[in-house]
Amino acid sequence: MGRLSRDKRDVFYRRAKEKGYRARSAFKLLQLDSEFNLFEGVKRAVDLCAAPGSWSQVLADRLDSDDANPNIVAVDLQPMAPIDGVLCIQGDITSYDTARSILSPFQTNRAELVICDGAPDVTGLHDLDEYLQAQLLIMAVKITTHVLVDGGTFVAKIFRGRHASQLYAQLRLLFDRVSIAKPTSSRNSSLESFVVCQQFKGAPYFNLSLDQDTVLEGSDIPPAVPPFLACGDLSGWDESEQVMMDADKSYPIEQDYVAPIAPPILPPHQAQNVQKANGKE
Repeated sequence: MGRLSRDKRDVFYRRAKEKGYRARSAFKLLQLDSEFNLFEGVKRAVDLCAAPGSWSQVLADRLDSDDANPNIVAVDLQPMAPIDGVLCIQGDITSYDTARSILSPFQTNRAELVICDGAPDVTGLHDLDEYLQAQLLIMAVKITTHVLVDGGTFVAKIFRGRHASQLYAQLRLLFDRVSIAKPTSSRNSSLESFVVCQQFKGAPYFNLSLDQDTVLEGSDIPPAVPPFLACGDLSGWDESEQVMMDADKSYPIEQDYVAPIAPPILPPHQAQNVQKANGKE
C-alpha cells in the first residue's frame, strides 16, 4: 500500500492495516465472497498477479487445509514477501513453465478457484487502459484453463468499457455463469469491476494455447451483456459514527497512523532512485 495522502485518509486502507492485510484490495475479495460464496468447498486456489499479496492473505485466512503440501499458490512477476500457507512463485502467466509450477504442489489435482487482481500501469487514456487490461485478463483466462478444475470458478479485475461486451461473450463460452460485480470498497471513480465466472465447462477448453492472441479462434461470437451487481456487506460501517464509510471520501488521519504493512520488495522505480541518489540521472 502506498503513502499517498488520499490513501492515508481512505477508510478501507486503514481497516486493511488494522487487520494486517497488505492492501485495501483484500476487502474487495471479501465482499465478492459475501455475494458469490467463492470459498465454499474450495481446497485448492491460485492467485495470479498476486503482489503485494492481500488476496493471498484472504485465501490463507479463509481456506483450511490439513495437507502437507500448500493448497494456495500465488504467482507474480515481482518478488513477494512470504505468506504462511501460501507457495509464492515468481513467474510469467504467459509461460507454460509457470502453469506446470502452479500444478506441482497440487500433485494430480487442479484448483477449484483462480483469482486475479492484476492490472497494468494506468496511462489515463481510457481506451488504451481498457485494451491493456483486457489483454491481461485474456492471458489470465488462458493459463486458468491449464490449472482450473471442471466446474471451478474464476474471478478477475476488468475495466468496463464500450468493447468489453465481446470479452464477456467469450467468457460465456468457457463458463456457464458470468457476472460483473462492483464491491463497495472499489472507488466509484475507478473503471474497475470484477468478472465472476462460475462453472468452468472444462473439456474441450482445457489447456488453451498460451501463444495465440485470442481466447477462442474461428468463432463469430455476438456481444453479450452480463448481469451487473453491486456487492459488499457492512464491513465499511463505522460503529462509532453510525455512518456507512465511503470508499471515495477522505477522512482525517489519526494521530496513531502507521506505515503500510508490507512495502514493495523490489519496486520498479528503485533502480531509478539509486541512480538519482548517485547523480546519474
